Amino acid sequence: MTTSPFVTVEWLHQRLNAPDVVVLDASWYLPAQGRDAAAEYQAAHIPGAIRFDLDAMSDTDSALPHMLPRPEVFSSKMRALGVGDGAQVVVYDGMGLFSAPRVRWMLQTFGMREVKILEGGMPAWVAAGYPTEDGEGRPRDRRHFTARLDNGAVADAGDIARALAGGTTQVVDARSGPRFRGEEAEPRPGVRPGHMPGAKNLHYAALQANGRLRDEASLRAAIAEAGVDLDRPVVTTCGSGVTAAIVALALETLGKQPRALYDGSWSEWGADPARPVETGPA
Repeated sequence: MTTSPFVTVEWLHQRLNAPDVVVLDASWYLPAQGRDAAAEYQAAHIPGAIRFDLDAMSDTDSALPHMLPRPEVFSSKMRALGVGDGAQVVVYDGMGLFSAPRVRWMLQTFGMREVKILEGGMPAWVAAGYPTEDGEGRPRDRRHFTARLDNGAVADAGDIARALAGGTTQVVDARSGPRFRGEEAEPRPGVRPGHMPGAKNLHYAALQANGRLRDEASLRAAIAEAGVDLDRPVVTTCGSGVTAAIVALALETLGKQPRALYDGSWSEWGADPARPVETGPA
């Protein structure tokens, strides 16, 4: 039986003051969404939640957005947040289900297994009538944490090229259909429109409803419509490695653990003139 990656708002409310529960506000938004995660956290967050700044927690030395940092850097930052040995981490975001899966994937890829996503996120918490607080948030006691990178969970451009050439592992792109087909310009300068030859398109939004994953039947239908075979290995990708984690999460809930997530995603592939690009449907 697959263990659920989610906890409910009722579950969290009952355990909010437990010493082992660490709540992370993982909100992050695309520029086009017109929202400010830092300002929203300052205005209202779940009591005791610590802000996980996805941009600051990624590799700030990389020209690519959201690349995993070096393990020792991640360890230091997590200790400062109170994330570490013995902690039950719960992550949430302001859209319900958008950036929290990426943060959960980061933590698990660095060896933190007890990480759950708050089902429905901040909207569900507010809708349930539970309290919020404003300001910086209370600092947590530091915990010991040594990040151990699971290299098998992370794909690079070479892995993607081999997967596409081999034909066994499926590359599943979570971007929208217009971006995948090259009908819309990419939001990042210097990145070509289109997709990797042989990739399949499964827009992350097709897996969601009201800030939550859809039911199992709907997930399976969306995955089948995209031409993804659940009996074959999968590597997920997107624009910068954020929404690829939503596709990976959906597969996980169906008992299908993705082989890896392409960290550089289209920000890397589309900017490299040596990598082939196609436009049009898959």
